[in-house]
Amino acid sequence: MTETTASYPDTRLLIAGEWRDAAGGKKLAVANPATGQTIGHVAQASIADLDLALAAAQKGFEAWKNTPANERATTMRKAAGLLRERADAIARMMTQEQGKPLAEARVEVLAGADIIEWFADEGRRVYGRIVPSRNLAAQQLVLKEPVGPVAAFTPWNFPINQIVRKLGAALATGCSFLVKAPEETPASPAALLQTFVDAGVPAGTVGLVFGDPAEISSYLIASPIIRKVTFTGSTPVGKQLAALAGQHMKRVTMELGGHAPVIVAEDADVALAVKAAGGAKFRNAGQVCISPTRFLVHSSLRDEFAALLVKHAQGLKLGDGLVAGTSLGPLANGRRVTAMAKMMEDARAKGAKIATGGERVGSSGNFFAPTVLTDVPLDADVFNNEPFGPVAAIRAFDTLDEAISEANRLPFGLAGYAFTKSIKTAHILGQRLELGMLWINQPATPSPEMPFGGVKDSGYGSEGGPEALESYLVTKSVSILGI
Repeated sequence: MTETTASYPDTRLLIAGEWRDAAGGKKLAVANPATGQTIGHVAQASIADLDLALAAAQKGFEAWKNTPANERATTMRKAAGLLRERADAIARMMTQEQGKPLAEARVEVLAGADIIEWFADEGRRVYGRIVPSRNLAAQQLVLKEPVGPVAAFTPWNFPINQIVRKLGAALATGCSFLVKAPEETPASPAALLQTFVDAGVPAGTVGLVFGDPAEISSYLIASPIIRKVTFTGSTPVGKQLAALAGQHMKRVTMELGGHAPVIVAEDADVALAVKAAGGAKFRNAGQVCISPTRFLVHSSLRDEFAALLVKHAQGLKLGDGLVAGTSLGPLANGRRVTAMAKMMEDARAKGAKIATGGERVGSSGNFFAPTVLTDVPLDADVFNNEPFGPVAAIRAFDTLDEAISEANRLPFGLAGYAFTKSIKTAHILGQRLELGMLWINQPATPSPEMPFGGVKDSGYGSEGGPEALESYLVTKSVSILGI
């Protein structure tokens, strides 16, 4: 990376352990979403660059898979330590390119270090087994081996967190890792991978490219070098990539879109529900795949809940993420502002009431007011498509069955939330909600040791817990006779 200003770097490609410009010299501009101004540039890879990156990933794999697991863990822990040391500088870059408040960016960087360390240790516990043979002269072994070089595709909403969940599992199991990170937020992913270079991973073990998403994904997935594909992003794009991977028999993990229901039961602690779900709703300006979106509130609590949520939203300080005290930053790009405006227009037309917000703020930057909608009809766009913005949509229900039916109505099944004082209600929700993750009486608390992933159109596979490592491993059966 080379500096263009005192605080934000231009970003180059990481190939074979070295940072380099694109072969064709092409670059893309990077804008600050709080100002709309260009703050730097990122290299745009060509096919020639991708060929070099693939060759490097193969060489890196050969070296890394033959590194003992305890040595891999030591190197990964060293990288995590470097990430912690550089957290303040990396967080500042992230806020400039992505928009989230500086405090949120710093938490993301530090959480990334935790994830790396957990996977480093878990990689030391990838065990095979010895199976008693029917022939006493034979020995039967089950071996676990790394699947091979991994191609990863990650989004801009969490530039580091979305990478480390994939990177940690890949490196812990002995795979090499080539990531196409987001062009809108390139500097913080580059800083993340720099920690691994500095920690001493073999050249090519980690690689980073940017450029045309469709060109890069189609080329990398089709390459015989790549043996595993992992993607986080929208459901439509995920389906396209999964289909492409299927044509080439590539193993796939998909973490796709959601539309998280929040069920506030009749016996819920309303203040707790507003504090927990409200905080989760407006984190990262609602640009979170597990963000609460459909607030299903018992009729007896609807007015109280809505009033408190409006008060919470109005208490947020909207502004540049680098300014002290900012609790809600801009949307990451102009596309999100346009999408929010269209969603508000649709909600109004279909009878929803805007209790607060509902409009763009200012003429520069991508600021959108924290919004609470009430009396939202089921046919409103906001209740059918993930808003991915600072919008909370409230609808009342009368029975728990009604709430569960609505929560399960959509094809998405990533995350959900519920608030209740009843252990019976909690058990019913845990059993009947069609979700990959459910948090009850708390905000989202994902941790490295717990599975992270969805069902239905929200994808498949896990990016947390021991389950995350399985998709990066192949199982080999070995039987030895007569030695």
